[in-house]
Amino acid sequence: MTKQELRAPDAFQLYGAEASDWLMKRSQIIGAAVAVVIVGGLVAALVHYFSNRGEEQASKQLGSALGVLGRPVVVTSEQLQAAPGEEPPFKSDKEKDEGIVKSLSDFRAAHKGTDAAVTAALPLGKAQYRLGDYDGALASFGEYTKEANKKDPLMASAYEGQGYAHEAKGQLDQALASFQEMAKVDSGEFLQGMGQYHQARILVAQGKKDEAAQILADLKASQANTAAGRMATERLAVLAAQGVKVPEPKTAPAAAQAQDAG
Repeated sequence: MTKQELRAPDAFQLYGAEASDWLMKRSQIIGAAVAVVIVGGLVAALVHYFSNRGEEQASKQLGSALGVLGRPVVVTSEQLQAAPGEEPPFKSDKEKDEGIVKSLSDFRAAHKGTDAAVTAALPLGKAQYRLGDYDGALASFGEYTKEANKKDPLMASAYEGQGYAHEAKGQLDQALASFQEMAKVDSGEFLQGMGQYHQARILVAQGKKDEAAQILADLKASQANTAAGRMATERLAVLAAQGVKVPEPKTAPAAAQAQDAG
């Protein structure tokens, strides 16, 4: 940026000064109602201007706040020395998660109301969950699922984290509801079928093994080549060993679905 650019008035200052001067010169000519409309429009424009500027600044600083996720964990009794310009490794996973929570909590407090702050809620919730702060995790995941773009593939991860936190608190009905929402998210290949798999897990924990078996049978048939499909196959074998009748799938096998689509 040149010295001339640095000396140039801020766009907000120019707009605000010109509008204020215009209103002062014409305050005796225009009616009060018109003045209110003009001032209202000015305020709206300024809010929009600062909102865009705040989002840009927050997005840039989010990268720095997330830098803590890249710092490794090295378990050793020796004093660790960081490379020049770098932070030292964490001594434990717990210390790293505590660092993540502090970094992202500070960032979100400084940029409250921005899209970047909402984005930061997801990794924050995961770290809070790992630390056993399930209420904090639920608050973070809840904000993400409420405020983030509903078409964001990471929405599935947020609902998964929410379900895990409810499950850890023994709130199985709420966990089931979260995993049902997870299954509705179109996340492409990301976490494909895991919403259904988690639902089956919760149903087993609730003693509803027949319902769980049906979900697993459907998942095995429709997602045979995914991690969720393979885990469904293993879980079905466990249920069968416990005397649960494995039902016929209600959904077509994956190969048949692909052929129909073609």
